[in-house]
Amino acid sequence: MMGLKMNRLINLDTDLIRTFVTVADMRSFTRAGVRLGRSQSAISLQMRRLEDRLGRALLSRDPRHVVLTPAGEELLPQARQLLRLNDEMVAGLNDDDIEGEVRLGAPEDFATVHLPEILGLFARTHPKVALSVTCDLTLNLLDRLREGALDIALVKREPLGPELGVRVWREPLVWVATDSGLANPGQTLALIAAPSPCVYRKRAITALEATGRPWRLAYTSPSLAGQHAALRAGLGITVLPRDMVPSDLAIIGEAAGLPDLAEAEVALLKARTAMTSAAERLSGDILSALDRRHAQATERHLEP
Repeated sequence: MMGLKMNRLINLDTDLIRTFVTVADMRSFTRAGVRLGRSQSAISLQMRRLEDRLGRALLSRDPRHVVLTPAGEELLPQARQLLRLNDEMVAGLNDDDIEGEVRLGAPEDFATVHLPEILGLFARTHPKVALSVTCDLTLNLLDRLREGALDIALVKREPLGPELGVRVWREPLVWVATDSGLANPGQTLALIAAPSPCVYRKRAITALEATGRPWRLAYTSPSLAGQHAALRAGLGITVLPRDMVPSDLAIIGEAAGLPDLAEAEVALLKARTAMTSAAERLSGDILSALDRRHAQATERHLEP
């Protein structure tokens, strides 16, 4: 592997390999920690252990970016192959494997950041389950759930609003832009947001109007990628969960004279009809995985 000349056999820990692949995919120790349910320091320690075992530097780090070294680029496709083989072996030995179909709905941003690892593992360990995922706004997901088009839905809700499902995630929200100059107190704030109804949009407008800050809607897009593009073009500022801020964008706030934002919540809802064993299993996996990640994320943000 990687052209190493070794006089002894090196056994690779698949847990370390999974951490490496996740860091490579996320380009961030922090986001890899959220995805794997570990603290940033634990991710860093695992990467050091893997690099020590291989005798090669796999990542190049600076305060805001993680870049693969040539050795890391060479290892990555082999690491993915190793993980696929591991997960397929585990699935093949699962005597109580389940079958059926699961239809899951989730907001695009939450699905993009928090669900891929969970759903990938579920698909590999339960290959007889047909899994379909729909990304949409919360209001549309609720309609599809009521219509019987979804088995499970993850939706954004108000923390102090009516009870709606089981809370699985609480999101600290932050103001995001290319730089704080877009929030100069002497100018009308240009806001980038998803169409209404959107919890983040509501949070931004409520906070601005409560403080009397003039604002205008500069760019509206239902797509997270579209919002990111508008941010990078310098068209305005937006509100995002802290753990979903791209590394090339800046978190701005008190220093720019912007008001604090109330947290948002994500809840898991199930269809009112009888749930299949596959849907129940995925629901339990999501709840367990997100509970672990939330605990680790809270611990990370409390670290000095």
